[in-house]
Amino acid sequence: MQNSSGNLQLLLAIESSCDETAAAVIDSNQSVLSNVVASQAELHERFGGVVPEIASRAHVRRILPTIDEALRQADVKLDDLSAIAVANHPGLVGSLLVGLTAAKTLAMVLDLPLVTVNHIEGHLYACQMAAGRPVFPAIGLVVSGGHTNLYDCHDSASFELIGSTIDDAAGEAFDKVACLLELGYPGGPVIEQVARSGNSEAYNFPRAFQYDNRLDFSFSGLKTAVRYQVYGTPGGVSREKKAVEEDRPLELSDRERADVAASFQAAVVEILVYKAKQALRQRNRHALCIGGGVAANSLLRERLQEMCEMQGVELHLAPRELCTDNAAMAAIAWEHLAAGKVASLEVDVTPGLVRFSRN
Repeated sequence: MQNSSGNLQLLLAIESSCDETAAAVIDSNQSVLSNVVASQAELHERFGGVVPEIASRAHVRRILPTIDEALRQADVKLDDLSAIAVANHPGLVGSLLVGLTAAKTLAMVLDLPLVTVNHIEGHLYACQMAAGRPVFPAIGLVVSGGHTNLYDCHDSASFELIGSTIDDAAGEAFDKVACLLELGYPGGPVIEQVARSGNSEAYNFPRAFQYDNRLDFSFSGLKTAVRYQVYGTPGGVSREKKAVEEDRPLELSDRERADVAASFQAAVVEILVYKAKQALRQRNRHALCIGGGVAANSLLRERLQEMCEMQGVELHLAPRELCTDNAAMAAIAWEHLAAGKVASLEVDVTPGLVRFSRN
């Protein structure tokens, strides 16, 4: 896609769906000229998870500096832009509103088309960006702190939600288990690190819905099982009983901590891989796309690769730098622009999931 002078067009993308303030400049060949992410991890660390009000206020402070830095790194000016893209669903309502307001303002002042994108679909589109060629139709699995969803991706702009978690997301489970083990936040990287020295078969944690035909997930029971292992169970032996009464963890050795981390990680990975395989069979697809923050996990990537090789399925993994929340994956907006799908300045945020999306 080129402008009247034959030059590539430029898109400014904005992302603020959760706790990362991000902006990127992407040309119409889908080359990422800049991708700036302002992390809020230090603001939420002491809470062991994202606090929506804190996230919203941080976005307000950081949105304009982040956009300025993205433009500076790409060496472009506002007048060089051809369109503005923004994630307006799903996510935290306050966070989404900050990004959408900034995008609307820029689109109105610069008289540019506004394109809204689905944050989750962007995670899957990152697989096509990495491949540099069409990868759909495919089954898509998004695994992050807020979402664990399976999609039947009919094409690059049509995603059907076919399964999701009925309670906690896999990424949230990583964060909470890391908190139980007193390992810090965010939980994904630290659990993976500690688990390397542990025995993944030390504890037989539950794998919910593993033998159920539903393409849904549940990680609440897994978190509870880990808590009982770490804190003890009511009426247990004296050491456990005392810990339960005082609501404090048992005094775990480094070996026990590593074994719990490894066993927990193994349970999460096993159920994610199993459900992805189920979806491939049920929908008769021969390609699998994986995105989201938890998709950076090395064990998950290895097990998915093994499964896909055995099933004769083409695997597309989002690059690690595009797994966590970022604005570059909003390159999917070029697909919408090509189809003439431009948003009105009256568009609003939609925090929840949509069962079927043909944007």
